[in-house]
Amino acid sequence: MSSNDRHPNWKEKLHEVIYEADTLAGKIFDIVLLIFIIASIALVMLESISTIDNKYHDILYYGEWVITILFSIEYIARVITVRKPWKYIFSFYGIIDFLSTIPMYVSFVLVGSQALLSLRALRLLRIFRILKIARYLGASNQLKDSLIASRVKILVFLFGVIVSSIIFGTIMYLVEGEENGFTNIPKSVYWCIVTLTTVGFGDIAPQTALGQFITSIIMILGYGIIAVPTGIVSAEYVKSSNKDEKLKEAIVDSKSLDLNSQVCRNCNASDHKDTADYCHACGQKLHL
Repeated sequence: MSSNDRHPNWKEKLHEVIYEADTLAGKIFDIVLLIFIIASIALVMLESISTIDNKYHDILYYGEWVITILFSIEYIARVITVRKPWKYIFSFYGIIDFLSTIPMYVSFVLVGSQALLSLRALRLLRIFRILKIARYLGASNQLKDSLIASRVKILVFLFGVIVSSIIFGTIMYLVEGEENGFTNIPKSVYWCIVTLTTVGFGDIAPQTALGQFITSIIMILGYGIIAVPTGIVSAEYVKSSNKDEKLKEAIVDSKSLDLNSQVCRNCNASDHKDTADYCHACGQKLHL
């Protein structure tokens, strides 16, 4: 009798719960996991507030340890329920799961490293699988394609901004001088970038009439600089939308998308078709 025909063992049943979001048990597991992830992030954030940490330090500390132990058990369970553990360990989620588990253990050696627990926020990406919002990924892919198509124009534009900042920074260094806070060219370039981006920290300010006039020009240029990259990407996005009407129809008609969340226990492959009974990568039976 083949392994596909026999009654599933505990590892296979546990794999179905941990890795799949199509079953009730799998959905409950993933939702509980997300709740613990959010709780862990909240604990780290609260611990960074000195007034709260001073009053509830022990509660926050032990709470983090409880969640860390639960995540450690979950990580071990994910490793032992797949036939090729390295497929999970070196996968995107596997690396994130590992990095989000070790900070509390590392804190025994490196004081303060528990702050890295905020990396657990990356685990919230699993919500895409749970809520099946892959149907909306078409629009995000369109935006990604627009950014990629615009990259050369944006890089050229940014290079122009950097050159302009160096030129204007040098001019302000010569006009204002060290006595007015422009003590060197790098600091003057820093001031120019802050002014050009309309941030305006106010730590350095021109004192002479000529310096103030140049500053006014830089401020006006700043508004144009903010608008240009947005216009470049928007133009590429509109172009992409006009060329890809079929993709829009596929996004609207969610039935045309495969929302199967099954993960192959043998090779850790995903993105199977909704009607698939066997893994498209290795041929292993997907369902118990």
